[in-house]
Amino acid sequence: MEEKKKKKRISKKERERIAKIVEILNDTYTTEYKCYLNHDNAWQLLIATMLSAQCTDARVNIVTKDLFIKYPTLQAFADADLKELEQDIYSTGFYKNKAKNIIGCAKKLISEYGGEVPRDIDALTRLDGVGRKTANVIRGNIFHEPSIVVDTHVKRISQLLGLTKEEEPVKIEYDLMDKLPKEQWILYNIQIITHGRNICIARRPKCNECTLACVCPSAKKSIE
Repeated sequence: MEEKKKKKRISKKERERIAKIVEILNDTYTTEYKCYLNHDNAWQLLIATMLSAQCTDARVNIVTKDLFIKYPTLQAFADADLKELEQDIYSTGFYKNKAKNIIGCAKKLISEYGGEVPRDIDALTRLDGVGRKTANVIRGNIFHEPSIVVDTHVKRISQLLGLTKEEEPVKIEYDLMDKLPKEQWILYNIQIITHGRNICIARRPKCNECTLACVCPSAKKSIE
């Protein structure tokens, strides 16, 4: 596995600001764990997360409602006809690669892991179509392993909050792991996704309504 870079030194003032960010997020969005992708078990969440690449969770939930009835087991996905599965998931986009990876992933889970989704990040990222983001969704939501999921909301808002200057998801992940308390990692993912959808919207952020404005460098510039 890629070695984690040396932990950055964080000033007392910055630690206090980060603590305030965490406090505001918890007060605003509670500390309740919530997954936006509908699923009944680990392999369903894995497939739903694979489908969510470049697609909204709402669309994925519409697709998986019928998909998990048509393919009720991992074996059913492993045995799926590629062209038919492509049509079943067409509306999620990038359906050719997704269908190919889902079938390959299902086969590997059955042949190498006895049909169980592994919790180890190295094992997860060896599965077809599974990167760190997908692996961390599984680790956080299924196994409750503290993990940072860097999606578009987490990347953009973490940069706006001044928690990272990095562009690469893995480097952003490590920055956030350095700066946020471990017990906040999963919650941060959930809270920031909600914040990005409702307040810090990419093209029209509502800085005047944002509870984080008092600790956000970007909001201060916008309001000024």
